[in-house]
Amino acid sequence: MDEALAVVVHRAGSYDALRLETAPLRAPRRDEVQIDVRAAGVNYADVIVRMGLYASAKQLVGWPITPGFEVAGVVRAVGEGVDDLAPGDRVMGVTLFGGYASAVVVPRHQVFALPEGLSFEQGASMPAVFMTAWFALCFLAHPRPADRALVHSAAGGVGGSLVQLLKRMDCEVVGVVGGAHKVEAARALGCDHVIDKSSEDLWARAERLSSRGYDLVLDANGVSTLKASYDHLRPAGKLVVYGFASMLPKTGGRPSYVKLAADYLRTPRFNPLELTQSSKSVLAFNLSFLFDRDDLLAE
Repeated sequence: MDEALAVVVHRAGSYDALRLETAPLRAPRRDEVQIDVRAAGVNYADVIVRMGLYASAKQLVGWPITPGFEVAGVVRAVGEGVDDLAPGDRVMGVTLFGGYASAVVVPRHQVFALPEGLSFEQGASMPAVFMTAWFALCFLAHPRPADRALVHSAAGGVGGSLVQLLKRMDCEVVGVVGGAHKVEAARALGCDHVIDKSSEDLWARAERLSSRGYDLVLDANGVSTLKASYDHLRPAGKLVVYGFASMLPKTGGRPSYVKLAADYLRTPRFNPLELTQSSKSVLAFNLSFLFDRDDLLAE
């Protein structure tokens, strides 16, 4: 059996829990593709995996685990039934963990041709974050042209992908960032307005920009903004939740379990009766629990 280098985490911890090890690399089975990885995307979800707090990582893999949700590289081999890819093809792909490795084996429907002109680094930055953004908008929220959307973490991977897709849907986008150094990045991605919550009152500015509220709010912060995000929806508005980053350390170190417990208790509970009366919706998802939905990933 071939071998590959992989970043392996044997137990929850800080950065010192990451280990570079040699791991077996199996041959691709039917409808699978083996990829020589040239670049791997690094996302905040990988940090949560390393902390031992990512639910699907614990449920589907356990310890040890190799983080990583997206890669780009060159096809090394294909399994039976794969006739539209060949060794040497430049591709990018989505992995259900395991992306921090020199080679991976991925189901065919999770592999895409790398667009002409894109580097491996650019390709590895796209699949998981854009798939997450696509699912939030096209499967759950269904925004309409001229809708007003507020996007938290607008300069991040998923946030930036949301901004770009929303602009292609002719929506007006208000992006929220956490520092002055991110303002221009959010504007470059397409935000019509940018709120720097480190230097101004987030919700006061959001109200000035849209006094009637928002048709759509996309929130991966969780506890710190969830209630206010909901409160700033207009009737028929939708809040899409895809993360709880504010419960975790900003520096990526060890989590405080006291803070986690306190934040869990502070997490808003949405009453179905109130939702009905206000005509607002709360939608949530974790794409890693949907990898068995081949139809969604293929779409």
